[in-house]
Amino acid sequence: MPRFLHVADVHLGYTKYDSPERTKDFFLAFSDALERYAIEPQVDFVLIVGDLFEHRQVLPAVLNQAQLCLDRLQEAGIPVLAIEGNHDYRLYGTSTSWLRYLADWGRLMLLEPNTEEELEPWDPEARRGGYIDLDCGVRVIGSRWYGAAAPQAIQSLAPLIEQLPSGPDHTVMMFHHGLEGHVSRYSGALRYQDFAPLLTAGVDYLALGHIHRSYTAESWIFNPGSIEANSVIENQDQNPRGVFLVNLTKKGIKADLKSDYYQRHIERLILKAEPKQTAAELEAAAITTIETAYKKGKTEDAIVELKIQGTIGFERSDLNVKELRTQLHTLSKALIMLIKYEVTGVEYHSYISDQEELPSRHDIERLVFTDLLAANAHYRDQAELLSSGLMDLKDRLLKQQTEPELYQYAQDLLSTNTKAET
Repeated sequence: MPRFLHVADVHLGYTKYDSPERTKDFFLAFSDALERYAIEPQVDFVLIVGDLFEHRQVLPAVLNQAQLCLDRLQEAGIPVLAIEGNHDYRLYGTSTSWLRYLADWGRLMLLEPNTEEELEPWDPEARRGGYIDLDCGVRVIGSRWYGAAAPQAIQSLAPLIEQLPSGPDHTVMMFHHGLEGHVSRYSGALRYQDFAPLLTAGVDYLALGHIHRSYTAESWIFNPGSIEANSVIENQDQNPRGVFLVNLTKKGIKADLKSDYYQRHIERLILKAEPKQTAAELEAAAITTIETAYKKGKTEDAIVELKIQGTIGFERSDLNVKELRTQLHTLSKALIMLIKYEVTGVEYHSYISDQEELPSRHDIERLVFTDLLAANAHYRDQAELLSSGLMDLKDRLLKQQTEPELYQYAQDLLSTNTKAET
């Protein structure tokens, strides 16, 4: 019974958040997943369905990470079959890529159509080919990154697959693209009917990549998702992903999603802002939220996101988000601390009922001043008193009182307000 490991979207060399530890996470996740679900169970082969690397230009240390993992599989006698994804495919007009380099040095088999878009059998001496028939009884077919031309590419590849000489009982194909309906924010996914010609051509297991969320469709399309989270929205609670440990049997396909290997924990927290809070009170609530999560063991060495949502009764700039992030980073002992400050200000609209006589200019100005003050948590309770003061201040300004006199009046007004609060 053939058994293999299906991985995709490894993204070695990931650099978001400019954290060396975070970049190392992707190597540790890949290495641990291979150890647990390829080497320990001694699978027949491993598929890497695109995006082994995060960037087309690969740093020496990142290339070394890939070679260490692939060498470990080679030592275990497990062949690795791969295709390029949108992150690591060769640029138009170039003849090589880092995956081609790894193939030329025998670390993996890069399966892809030739320059005439034909599928030729794997040539171990030339290290080239579009498909290979493995001793375990599986034919594996490769492809390349086609982007927007993927539907047309499938239409061309399906007849080529049908024309291949008879081979093993099982046919597996690697294709780096997404199926619509599984990630709402991804608009370039293919429809099921776009993939259907491959099923007709004899593909039993279509191994996909590209979408960082795990899904299956119609018992023959499989996507494991990314090995490690590329962003906080890919945390396991909301975005199941991992690697597929696959068994091909006469009764059908059994693909088990495995995710209990090394991964950096992601903790997403939400704090609801209230209009009655001052900036200091909201900051204190944020600190309490993080301290509570830390005591529960959820933030240390994790990637922590605190999303502050709701309506505030003060100016957005009154809360220094940068300083708050630094403080929360220290309290949480997180590897990375993120704050999403998604708030809106209070808007007050005084209602003026239909009446024979409209309010006077004086009354309208007083309403406007009252609304502006009531929208700010610092002045809400004294809005009526202060609005009268602002009206008086406006009159004094029109009477061309001196600046020292105006400043003194404003200072006395605010002083009176402070005493009233205490």
